[in-house]
Amino acid sequence: MIKLLLSWDIKPGRDQEYFEFMVREFAPGLQELGLTPTEAWFAVYGDCPQIMMEGVTEDMPTLQNILASAEWAALHQRLLDYVDNYRQKIVRASAGFQI
Repeated sequence: MIKLLLSWDIKPGRDQEYFEFMVREFAPGLQELGLTPTEAWFAVYGDCPQIMMEGVTEDMPTLQNILASAEWAALHQRLLDYVDNYRQKIVRASAGFQI
């Protein structure tokens, strides 16, 4: 299994729109692409990203195909309308939340 780790901060004043996008488009879109969301964290305070989430795929070729798709590009671009400090990282999956 391969994990895609994502983190970001919600742009000031965009919280409501961001959460609607996440529920209606982003999470369902990830699932349609074949990336299974496994965990998501919302940090209320501290020196860390406000949002951290992860999703898994069976193998690296599957994840590479997802990230190279037009559907991912569209979802990713829409996400960037609502967030700052976006980061992504690919790791081999292990138990628990990975950073």
